[in-house]
Amino acid sequence: MPVEVEEELVALPEALEQARAKAVESNWPYAGGVTPPVAWELVQKGHAVLVDVRSGEERKFVGHVPDSLHVAWATGTALTRNPRFVRELEAKLAKDGGKDAVVLLLCRSGKRSALAAEAAAKAGFTRVFNVLEGFEGEIDAQQHRGGSDGWRFHGLPWVQD
Repeated sequence: MPVEVEEELVALPEALEQARAKAVESNWPYAGGVTPPVAWELVQKGHAVLVDVRSGEERKFVGHVPDSLHVAWATGTALTRNPRFVRELEAKLAKDGGKDAVVLLLCRSGKRSALAAEAAAKAGFTRVFNVLEGFEGEIDAQQHRGGSDGWRFHGLPWVQD
């Protein structure tokens, strides 16, 4: 799904400008974070590309967002760090603006995607954002996910193989 790329790469949708301001205020090493509902709205309007950074196994067995791109931050059940992550991300985003694409990274809870966003920013990606809460949300006191936050909790589209 192509994403609108501004000529000057200055203007971002208001939600992303707010996210960027909070990131600066919080001294985050990447452009910022947005909630799953905001992420879905941005993707639907063609303002951003959603990239799932979970493992292939997570996507297959837990579910994934339809039409999202996939570049694993870590692989296998041991979640071994993917040393080619940045190169693979750039290749997947080549048609959407490469390192200047507006990118939303999604993982299980928002933690790995924050690390992936930091790595991407260090590699020169200028508009990479973390999807806060992730796909499944934070783990609760009963050791369950999805009861109070996350992509699926918000009732956003997802499919399972």
